[in-house]
Amino acid sequence: MLDYILAGGILMIPIVLSSIIALVIIGNLFLTLKREKVLPDGLTNQARKLAISGKMTEAHIDQVRDGSLLGRVLAAGLESVGSPRHLIKENIEETGRHVVHSMDKYMTTLGTIAAIAPLLGLLGTVVGMISVFSVITAQGVGSPTELAGGISQALVTTAAGITVAVISLIAHRYYRSKINDYAVEMEKETIKLVDTVSAPRASSPSLKKSATTAQVQAQAQARAAQMNPNARKVRGGKVA
Repeated sequence: MLDYILAGGILMIPIVLSSIIALVIIGNLFLTLKREKVLPDGLTNQARKLAISGKMTEAHIDQVRDGSLLGRVLAAGLESVGSPRHLIKENIEETGRHVVHSMDKYMTTLGTIAAIAPLLGLLGTVVGMISVFSVITAQGVGSPTELAGGISQALVTTAAGITVAVISLIAHRYYRSKINDYAVEMEKETIKLVDTVSAPRASSPSLKKSATTAQVQAQAQARAAQMNPNARKVRGGKVA
């Protein structure tokens, strides 16, 4: 392997560095984008029950927030309990943007590596062919050993660049799709929480009782007025 790297010349340095960076990013995405770390099962129902219970504390919210990316979004909704619906949605959406950005922050680098790796390989090919023609110009075609060095450089850099690009591109497309799917699922789960915390609560029994009492009193006064048709009328200060 070292012989191939040395045969590729100086342009193998950026290609090898690109491959190392790509492998580190792919390993990081593999570990951080596991489903249990992004969308653990049952977390939304736990948050909804907590919001309805009326016994929510900061410790409960921190427990929901810690351990998953969805928890961070749900915690923003729990902290907004009691606020108007549009404020709850704004807080959740703002936190959701930060969460999606945290999942997406290395994707640009991975996509850049997928784009530039074959170009570095192509550049190595051009440099190798320049070396070949320089030898031909100086010594003619009678020295196969000298010609082989430039051809080897061209082929090795091309193969290395394409290999790095293919691996990076596959990983980029796969994890891009996965992040988009997670974002859609997060939106669905948070809508459930918004509907729960912003749902109208039933009126209390005491309020219902007061309203019923006032209605009964009004009806009684109306019946009393109808049963007394000979009420006295005052005209010009005299009783009619």
